Amino acid sequence: MINFDIDSVKTPCYVVDQSLLEKNLQVLKGVSDKTGAKILLAQKAFSMYGVYPVIKEYLCGTAASGIFEAKLGYHEMGGEVHVFSPAYKGEDVEKLVRIADTIIFNSFSQWKKHKNIVLKADKSISCGIRINPEYSEIETDIYNPCFPGSRLGVTLDNFDETLLEGIEGLHFHTMCEQGADTLERTLKVVDKKFGKYLSQMK
Repeated sequence: MINFDIDSVKTPCYVVDQSLLEKNLQVLKGVSDKTGAKILLAQKAFSMYGVYPVIKEYLCGTAASGIFEAKLGYHEMGGEVHVFSPAYKGEDVEKLVRIADTIIFNSFSQWKKHKNIVLKADKSISCGIRINPEYSEIETDIYNPCFPGSRLGVTLDNFDETLLEGIEGLHFHTMCEQGADTLERTLKVVDKKFGKYLSQMK
């Protein structure tokens, strides 16, 4: 129910119903409490930092797609800051190691290039590699990170287990607006291809 005069709102603007936002956040907090999973705010999808004080009461932190989102999450919300980008500039990695808790690299060549900066940081940073299971149910190629020729993540053929020292996690992102049934099918492929490495991960 709208409890303000909608005609009095100056446009253009975004209006958020805080009670509905908190209702959704309570569901996420319930999942986190029951499973122990950490749930992060994906800032790429929602970066309205005016409500970060509300969100931080329920979620563990933020997920960022680069240095600017990482800074936003760090300064406006606090909590954990996780970052993934298809590529990083050296100067950005030097800034990220001061504010990020987790950095995901898109390839082993990126990990080799930036590894020393991360390892010399003043704090411990969890690092991961994005994998590409070459399986996705996304039908539109432009949104499908597993379409032929994609450079998003490391395929099994290019997976170099000799470079896993310092890597604590495997990251994959092959779903867009899909449900748990898709995740279940995707996990079977991930386990079949990369399962032998999972025991080495945090």
